[in-house]
Amino acid sequence: MESGVARATVWSVSTLITNIGELVTNAPDSSGDSGRPGPGAFAVIEDAALVIESGRVAWIGLAAQAPAADEVTDCEGRSVLPGFVDSHAHLVFAGERGAEFAARMAGAAYRAGGIRSTVAATRAAPDALLRATLRRLTGEMLRQGTTTLECKSGYGLTVADEQRSVRLAAEVTPEVSYLGAHVVPPEFADDPAAYVDLVCGPMLDACVPYARWVDVFCEQGAFGADQAAAVLAAGKAAGLIPRVHANQLGPGPGVQVAVEAGAASADHCTYLSDTDVDALTSSGTVATLLPGVEFSTRQPYPDARRLLDAGVTVALATDCNPGSCFTSSMPFCVALAVREMRMTTQEAVWAATAGGARALRRSDVGHLGVGARADLVLLDAPSHAYLAYRPGVPLAAAVWQAGKPVPGGRLPSSPAVETKNS
Repeated sequence: MESGVARATVWSVSTLITNIGELVTNAPDSSGDSGRPGPGAFAVIEDAALVIESGRVAWIGLAAQAPAADEVTDCEGRSVLPGFVDSHAHLVFAGERGAEFAARMAGAAYRAGGIRSTVAATRAAPDALLRATLRRLTGEMLRQGTTTLECKSGYGLTVADEQRSVRLAAEVTPEVSYLGAHVVPPEFADDPAAYVDLVCGPMLDACVPYARWVDVFCEQGAFGADQAAAVLAAGKAAGLIPRVHANQLGPGPGVQVAVEAGAASADHCTYLSDTDVDALTSSGTVATLLPGVEFSTRQPYPDARRLLDAGVTVALATDCNPGSCFTSSMPFCVALAVREMRMTTQEAVWAATAGGARALRRSDVGHLGVGARADLVLLDAPSHAYLAYRPGVPLAAAVWQAGKPVPGGRLPSSPAVETKNS
């Protein structure tokens, strides 16, 4: 693919997608008194249709009431979902860490220090290699139904390499996170305060033109509460919006730091105290859960049920990266969330679509209301539940991004695509 996940060309011809057995709309709800979106709701229309025009959803309703359009796609009773919104991924890197994964599966503990091996490989890689890996992974995501993604830096950890990372990430998505505060690189091992100063100063200045977000890994072995707060404050002062890697490896201050900074999302959220849950419940910070990480590290899974029952807004994302979770599959994460984190199929699909949109503070994606960007996934299945019911099966038969069909899809057999003149 030439343009990556975020640079789709708007499809100008009106298209009727009809005979949808189950259309997941995730109808967006209104904001409450706080001005923040409410918890949202999974919503479906059966025997449905929708019309795409100028890259947006122009009409939704019952198939029997559908208006005419220039082209028609007959879904033959299959399910259609909003495109997945993957709000946490690390895709600009070089090298691989398969041996590290094998060692974990043999009993070695997961530690944050493995990041440094990817840093060394990434620093040594030419732009062309980093770009090729980035395009390959975003293409993989798109074919599986991920139509919006966030991408972080964090494997360069010098001014030049972090700027290069965010510049390359910006070629494929507007949702770029500056993660200079991933870990302290070896050359600053004896003076981490100097590295924080670099992250908050020259490195930030170099990366701001390419980024929307500022992120920090607030964890034992990475950055403490005061360091993380300083990074987020500097990012906010430069116009970036905070998000935080929080409470992944053990109890810690990450969630509290995120909430106090007004972060859009606290990601991982594996080890939470009652105070952490209360803080998330009373804030606008989304809890983004990354079950692929726990699958790949044998860490405990986050307790999604606890968060949902407390009224916390939950998102699902892949955390695709070469170390702790090398999967690009949102359907796989949905299946894990249902099986291992006690989410219902409806909750998991909402979290992987509308929840991800909330974590990115986007109102145009994650749902299929009129006016939404026409990002759709046609499943080769009658229901969204098949994402968990048939784990590991490639169910994305076709994908539309901004109304444009993604090449390589498996549209239904005749009469799959008709025109009004045929």
